[in-house]
Amino acid sequence: MSDMSPQVLLVGKLFLLMGLGVLLRRRNIIPEQGKKLLTDLVINLILPCSILSSFLVELTVTRLRQTAEIFVLSVGIQLFSYLWGLFAYRRCAPEHKTVMQYATVCSNSGILGTPIAEGIFGAEGTLLAAVFLIPLRVVMWTLGLSFFTRKSGKLSLRKIVTHPCIAAVLIGLLLLLTGVHLPLLVTDTLETVGNCNTAVSMVLVGSIVADMEPRLLIHRDTLCYSGVRLVLLPLLVLLVCLALHIDPLVRNLSIVLTAMPAGATTSILALQYNGDAPFASACTAVTTVLSLAAIPLWCAVLL
Repeated sequence: MSDMSPQVLLVGKLFLLMGLGVLLRRRNIIPEQGKKLLTDLVINLILPCSILSSFLVELTVTRLRQTAEIFVLSVGIQLFSYLWGLFAYRRCAPEHKTVMQYATVCSNSGILGTPIAEGIFGAEGTLLAAVFLIPLRVVMWTLGLSFFTRKSGKLSLRKIVTHPCIAAVLIGLLLLLTGVHLPLLVTDTLETVGNCNTAVSMVLVGSIVADMEPRLLIHRDTLCYSGVRLVLLPLLVLLVCLALHIDPLVRNLSIVLTAMPAGATTSILALQYNGDAPFASACTAVTTVLSLAAIPLWCAVLL
């Protein structure tokens, strides 16, 4: 059994950052208009730098078959998650549906999953996690973003194509496939700005949570989404991997990354696109709390 203390420590840090955001909002250090400013900063600068930095990895690994397997498996997971979001939440409250759809394709695999992958599976897990995150980032900033940017049932292509995070994904893919190396000064700057993502995003989520009604934490839709995010999706990945005889390392890593809580961008985008930001924050908070139990349990089953 692997030592889960890094995972517990990281989740605890996320909650302390959220708590700091709650405190700053309650003291009005982050005023109402401050949430909008923080949202714009994250969406237009910090997240694009974080995304672009995540693509600056070397894919020249000895186990190329594992790399290909986890990439294809991740593509399948993201497409299934998108289709699930289209059809599975029809009985949920209309104001919650969009949040649940996006949160289904957008987990916290980038912030929470990568350090856990390194702690459990070592350096090889870190590399495979980076490959796993490529389809996730593409889907969350294209198909996933479309859940928030629809107007009258039509997809707002202009908003999607011109989104800074999508531009970062496209540039990152180009660099990844061509093997072009950016100057050290550029990569160091990208990493410095991108490293602010966890702190600023979770403080922002905390500022949204401060204005949230406590009843949302135990709302039926919140609990329904938590079951999908932490139990159903990873269970389906496990069954598919067993049926297809997927490499054990690829299988276990994919399940652990799929069992991550809702991503902080769920709250950020809900706020930016006039969605139900308090409910989005409830989904993020509840799934992050429950992940303290869910992720170790999945690891106990798999390892």
